Amino acid sequence: MTQPMPSPAYDGRHLLADLHGCTGLDDIALIETALRAAVAGAGATLLEIRLHGFGPGQGVTGVALLAESHISIHSWPEHGYAALDFFLCGTRHDLDAALAAIVDRLRPERVEQRTIARGYGMAPAG
Repeated sequence: MTQPMPSPAYDGRHLLADLHGCTGLDDIALIETALRAAVAGAGATLLEIRLHGFGPGQGVTGVALLAESHISIHSWPEHGYAALDFFLCGTRHDLDAALAAIVDRLRPERVEQRTIARGYGMAPAG
């Protein structure tokens, strides 16, 4: 008799988003505001935000370190493009609200997103 698989010992979701046609991608203050709004939207616990701007008219790389994992952004203002990475442990966090908070501030013309289930203790894909 086959035993049922136990529920995962851990449950995480990883949302990847590509934002095209954005504005303000070289503005560190705007990026920080967007990250803080995303953390609040997700209902996550902010530990620290680290940002690096590469100079006027150039991109910003940043990460919001969370008790539950992270939200990161890498921007290319010359292309109007930003790559976002949201990884949050557990199911209580609202990844859609986190993404919406950033979209509201960076105003992309187009958003592409995909979500990946992550976790240990899960059955391997067959």
